[in-house]
Amino acid sequence: MDDEDGYFGESVAATYDESLAELFEPGVVVPAVDVLVGLAAGGRALELGIGTGRIALPLADRGVPVHGIELSRAMVDRLRAKPGGGAIDVTIGDFATTRVDGTFSVAYLAVNTIMNLTSQEGQVACFRNAAAHLEPGGCFVVEVMVPELRRLPAGQNVVPYQVSPTRCAFDIYDVATQATSSNYIDIVDGRATYTSTPFRYVWPSELDLMAQLAGMRLRERWDSWTGEPFTSESRQHVSIWEKPTE
Repeated sequence: MDDEDGYFGESVAATYDESLAELFEPGVVVPAVDVLVGLAAGGRALELGIGTGRIALPLADRGVPVHGIELSRAMVDRLRAKPGGGAIDVTIGDFATTRVDGTFSVAYLAVNTIMNLTSQEGQVACFRNAAAHLEPGGCFVVEVMVPELRRLPAGQNVVPYQVSPTRCAFDIYDVATQATSSNYIDIVDGRATYTSTPFRYVWPSELDLMAQLAGMRLRERWDSWTGEPFTSESRQHVSIWEKPTE
């Protein structure tokens, strides 16, 4: 990828909020912010992959000082253009390795952002980076999908998830390497454009091991931000790991 903003450059940032409008609904955002306010407990929050501020802005509105790490300058430009966006400190860089000053009560990664790191090494580094920023007793929160391999019949590696007259969207899985990609065919005025973004899917148990390697332990795992139990039928999870006080 040659763009310095990675896969979230200007062409993606320009329509990012609109293309994921359902994620900006209050019913989605408020429960996440409620959890993070509680975990911050009057302290600071660090968002890894802050993007256009979907979570950071309402979290800051609740009185939590938020610092973000973000690779894409184009995404940060959208954050800055929103009310209150100029007051949030953002460091440009890879959230797996970029360090910022101070410590935090909570660090978090929302909606599958951990999968933007396309190697196991990068994901392990991210956990270590989060732990290094946390004060003792602080928490690291990850919201991420459960890999949908149960939807793959033998010999198939594609899972479609959106089909309309103007868009087809599908994930491609490589079960040998845990590599996946989200692929989009958009049709405008009879012309089609194709885009593809790589990810690496990761299992809950694998994330727990990454947390252990970073010196953290699992505190909670839910199906969603509203605290429903995580089960074998869950398609996503919100997991909270804690940095020990000793």
